[in-house]
Amino acid sequence: MNRSFLMVSGDKEKHLDKLDSLTTDFATVNLEDAVHDKEFARNLVVLKLQNRDNSDVIVRVNSLDSCGKEDIKAINKLKPYGIRIPKVSSLEDVKLALELIDKEIQVHLTIETKEAFELLPKLKIDPRVTMVFLGILDLLESLELPQSLLQLDNPTIDYILSKFLIQSKTAGLHPVSFIYQEYKDLETFRKWCIKEKMMGFVSKGCTSPGQVEVVNEIFGTTAEHIKRAIYIKEIFENNKAKGITGFSDEKYGFIDEPIYKDALLILRRYQ
Repeated sequence: MNRSFLMVSGDKEKHLDKLDSLTTDFATVNLEDAVHDKEFARNLVVLKLQNRDNSDVIVRVNSLDSCGKEDIKAINKLKPYGIRIPKVSSLEDVKLALELIDKEIQVHLTIETKEAFELLPKLKIDPRVTMVFLGILDLLESLELPQSLLQLDNPTIDYILSKFLIQSKTAGLHPVSFIYQEYKDLETFRKWCIKEKMMGFVSKGCTSPGQVEVVNEIFGTTAEHIKRAIYIKEIFENNKAKGITGFSDEKYGFIDEPIYKDALLILRRYQ
């Protein structure tokens, strides 16, 4: 599943030692922001992750115009699920990332500049470019907007979230919503998660195990949802074999192809 993406400090040995016990769907090991000694963090991550299956790990490297190239060269050996590139501002950045990152590793992009935000519909220049992460605080700064706008029901934030979601999905990219920095305020965080799920998001960045629990709960699905999807899939396919693609069902009302496709989407996402 891809509900929760927990940020883990790449320069904290005790954090890296806990990777196998985390309940997050993916751990994002951070070599960029808040990491002072970049070389130390890079070497520590390689040491700690070199003998494990890293299919549940994404590594956020530094920007390509700083030490990101050195980061990628070292991290390629670990075979993580993805390598995340920050400060993207042009298609040339994406092309360079594709050249540097091993072909079996996904390329993820952080959308935190106004240039990247505008380029969203064009960023999937290769099948390996799969996920985009909204860095909303840096994006606001890039747009010369105050971070104080980041409030529930602020129309500008609603617009940013909606545009990020729709343009990502239109481009064939998986959008991951922003990290809420106030990790102790789980009540407000829960409200953000409920709002984003209502909008259509299925994934969110996290900065604490407590946030992971909230995301996994809200962005998860119940056994009843899966049971309903399985039922609709089976009954629709049985009726379609008889030439019937629209019919009334005593359990779930009218079922046609759009209802069937939604059931398939649920099963793909959660099974």
